[in-house]
Amino acid sequence: MSAETAQPEPAIPGAVKTDAIHRLRRVGHHGLRIVTITTIIAIALIAMGFFRFTDTIADLKAVATPGEVDAIVALTGGYQRIDQALALLEEGVGERLLISGVNPATSSAALRRATGTKTATFDCCVDIGYEALDTIGNANETALWIREHDYTRILVVTNNYHMPRSLMELSQASPDVTFIAHPVTHADLKTDAWLTDPVALRTLFMEYAKYSLARVRNWSGAKTASGLRADIVDDRPVSAGLH
Repeated sequence: MSAETAQPEPAIPGAVKTDAIHRLRRVGHHGLRIVTITTIIAIALIAMGFFRFTDTIADLKAVATPGEVDAIVALTGGYQRIDQALALLEEGVGERLLISGVNPATSSAALRRATGTKTATFDCCVDIGYEALDTIGNANETALWIREHDYTRILVVTNNYHMPRSLMELSQASPDVTFIAHPVTHADLKTDAWLTDPVALRTLFMEYAKYSLARVRNWSGAKTASGLRADIVDDRPVSAGLH
């Protein structure tokens, strides 16, 4: 048989299959390394962001004299926030107080009894907002109240971990208004004790996640619900629902 007429030997099926498996394994190992490295980097970035967030809120302090403010807004989430806001109002800080996001089943009288505040204070200077369902709703409910009274400087009372997101949403809803933080603090984040408290860790991490998502939403310009009860329950015109 001449060289010109010689036929190539057929490939052995088993060898072809083995070679294909080796190639798939190499691709799989390469992909796994990429996924592992990406996961490690993502976890590191999240951890760095989280501890930066906790450092930021640990540095938040309520000033002894808030200065000249038109009014106070307390974002519901605990009676301690409302107690501090009412105490500030009775000390002469601001002319009115909005308690935003109150459950419709809670009356003004019930709030007054729970906080031990004078009836005269509630009657003259406290507005109760029943419309807000979340922090975005707090911001929109507050914006309606601010426009109604033509305020420009507002003292914000809420928990320290909730303050960054609250200020961001309030500024989005009322960009021409100055908001001053008056954080309510439950735990000293300057020490490492909170790292061993699973409740504190969960609360802080959940708030960090919400804050991060809110920043991404604002950066992207994505639209979101108003967070107001009137927009969710039915088609009534949106109002602050202040009583």
